[in-house]
Formats: sequence, structure tokens, C-alpha cells
Amino acid sequence: MAKTLYDTLGVSKTASADEIKKAYRKLARQHHPDANPGDKESEERFKEVQQAYDILGDEEKRNAYDRYGSWNGRGPTAGPGAANVDVGDFDLGDLGDLFGGLFGGLGGRGAQQQRGRAARQPMRGADVEATVHLSFEDSLRGAEAKVPVELTVACSECGGTGAQPGTAPVICPECNGRGVKAESQGLFALSQPCPRCRGNGTVIEKPCSKCHGTGRERKIRTYTVKIKPGVKDGTKIRLKGKGEPGSNGGPAGDLLVVTRVSASETYERRGDDLVVTVAVSFPTAALGGSVDVPTPEGTVSLKIPAGSEDGKLLRIKGRGAPRLQGSGKGDVLARIRIQVPKRVNKRERELLEELQKVSG
Repeated sequence: MAKTLYDTLGVSKTASADEIKKAYRKLARQHHPDANPGDKESEERFKEVQQAYDILGDEEKRNAYDRYGSWNGRGPTAGPGAANVDVGDFDLGDLGDLFGGLFGGLGGRGAQQQRGRAARQPMRGADVEATVHLSFEDSLRGAEAKVPVELTVACSECGGTGAQPGTAPVICPECNGRGVKAESQGLFALSQPCPRCRGNGTVIEKPCSKCHGTGRERKIRTYTVKIKPGVKDGTKIRLKGKGEPGSNGGPAGDLLVVTRVSASETYERRGDDLVVTVAVSFPTAALGGSVDVPTPEGTVSLKIPAGSEDGKLLRIKGRGAPRLQGSGKGDVLARIRIQVPKRVNKRERELLEELQKVSG
């Protein structure tokens, strides 16, 4: 059975996008030429992993690959008997190429040039997600965190050209810089990306020794993220343009920082409100009184109405978590828990027995 792109990355066909990305990063680090100098097998494995992720890491390309079931190095193919027709590049827009092959090339060159330009259109870089861990207290008062992110950046040796310093990419002699070729299929001529330059229109005769012609390298960049007071567990903070760089001059993606907030030993968070449990004696609950309630800004004396039941919530306004949207803060909700003494002295027993008689 032929090896699939999923086999190349060591994941199942039902793997999530995150699982595919993690597998790719692990294999790319393991087989990167910089980590295995002179090892041709690792270099070839690195190229296989890179090509597999280029397809499976893109939702549209992955769907096409899953649908047609094979890959000819340029796009998804329609399987056995299809003469390796590039289905990924064949659509109604190729009718000019089809009739151009039938009637002496009328309209074919224009369609090829248009496809070559499309192959080199600017593309936005992928978004990157990172996680920052916060204590419950820091989530209420805000914080500043350093977030390390592994990104694909332009090679520091060749500046992203992929060519050895002092040289430059040259026009592809196979397609004369168009990026596409017309391939005869009997009566038809189908346009598909040039197999030599892969649609770029240029080739690198002397690849950069550091990036091996890819023009990219993996680096760790650290960003400072300002976290607003009141963030919740799972809040996403977007940093524009701090994700993966775009291709063909396209804009970079964004960095999404996800906050993970530790649980509090004192409070339970409900939106912007904080729930705290307060112990109240039976006489205080029955007759009324006051108790001290902890809040993020300090202890507050709270009045307990007479006849308060166990579990009753009493509100202290404006002492909860800061609101991310708008201004102000939520409230602190004091949940009453009536304390029942495990032991009583002689006098307390006498009073309780008397109360029992009176109320009984």
C-alpha cells in the first residue's frame, strides 16, 4: 500500500489540526538539516515532512487530498486511470486551455499566464496560538507576561531568497518564468504548475547552505503581552501580525494568547461576580448580626438579616472582578453556611433544650 501524507507525519486520517501541527513540529526538529549535517536521509525525510504539512496543514488542500486520495507532487490526483491529471488545478477556468489545445492555442497562453500569476499571489500567514498561565489574583489585577513562540521566519543567512548569499534565483528554463506548463492529454492540453519550479517561475541553482533553499528557518521569538484586569480562564488575546509570516509578500498571521487561570481557594467565579462562603453561627442567622467577608480589596463587614437560611446569597456591590467589556466591577456574593457546633457546654445545652421546648 502506498504511503500517505498522514503516514509521513505519523498521524491518523481523523487527526485534528493541532495534532497535525504538533506532529509536524516534532518531526521537523528531529530531521532538520541543521540538526543532522551531512545526513542525506534526514534531509529527504525533512522534505517529505515539509511537503506533507504544506498539504495537511491547509484545510482546503487537505479536503482535496482526502477526496481524491493521492498526491502527485503538484496537487491531488483523481486516482488510477486519470493519467495524473491535476484535479487541484482543473476547474471551469481551464476551459481556455482545453480549447486552446484543440484549436491551435487560442486563449491558452493567457490562461497559463493568469494561472502563473495566481500561483504567486500574496498569501496571509497562519495564526499561531500560545498559552499563558496566571494565578487567580493576577487575573483580577492584570499582569504582563513574556510569551515565547516558535515561528517560521526568513532565513538569516540568505534573507529569505533561498539562494546562497551572493547569488539569486533565476528564471525557470522549463516554463520561462510563467510558473505553469501545458501538458498534452490526447486531444486536450491541461495547464498545471511547472514541475521544476513548482509554480514559482524561478529556480535556485545554488541553494543556501543554512536553509537548503527553503528560505525559511524556525526560531523562538518572545513577545510581551499586557493582560487586562478581569481576564477569565480561556480568554483569547490577539496580537496582530505576530503569527507566521505570509508568502509572496502576503501579511503575517496573528498570535492568539490563551489565558489559563488557576482556581482560587477562596472564590468561585460567576462571570464578573465572585462567590465566597461565609460561616455564620445559628444565633446570628436566627437573630441577625454581622460577619466579616473577604473581598479582593480587603475585608468588609456584612449585615446578616434575622432569619437567614443556610445557602442564602448576600450581595456586596462593586467588589468583584473587573469587567473586560465596559467599566466597573462585578459583585461579591456571600453564601451563608450556618455552623452547627459539634460540642456544647452545660449552659449551651440548657439553653438549646429550653429553645427546643419553646419551639416544639
